[in-house]
Amino acid sequence: MGIRSINLRKGMGVSWDGQNWAVWSVEHVQKGKGPSCMQIELRNVATGRIIKNRFRPDEQLDEIFFDRKKMEYLYRDTQNLILMDAESFEQVEVPVDLIGDSDVFLIENCQLEVAFIEGKAIEIVLPNTVTLTITDTPPQVKGATATNQLKDAICDTGAKVRVPPFVENGEKINVDTRTGEYLGRA
Repeated sequence: MGIRSINLRKGMGVSWDGQNWAVWSVEHVQKGKGPSCMQIELRNVATGRIIKNRFRPDEQLDEIFFDRKKMEYLYRDTQNLILMDAESFEQVEVPVDLIGDSDVFLIENCQLEVAFIEGKAIEIVLPNTVTLTITDTPPQVKGATATNQLKDAICDTGAKVRVPPFVENGEKINVDTRTGEYLGRA
């Protein structure tokens, strides 16, 4: 089934150049007076290699569909995340690089959505918010309530979050996994 390149979104799958690819990022580029193009970053499903390619907005690609499963994060070893299928209780090893810098938001027993193709995990989607515990943050400065200043805090997972001055060590906070921003106390 064909899909125009302008309609591609992160997380979709396409068959192009005889191979299956996961769409990693999409950017619409307009250069000067020339025609616009779609600059798309693709991750090869078989090899994991990431490439950037430009497509005309009306160019057709063959869409492929992934098998998406709900999984639970158990623990991490040196290069893999160990996940458990929520239905079959089967444990699966997934490379850490699939989640990228978002690994600091992984907490034990966290529910994830994992996309598979040909039995191989190609994408991990975190929940939109997670609850983390503050382990290190400087104390509140007296008189600093007049302005809306934020201070740095380090969470139990190693995530660095900017929090309001009233947040103290040991408190649980909600964090947006997409932006890394403080959402409020838990």
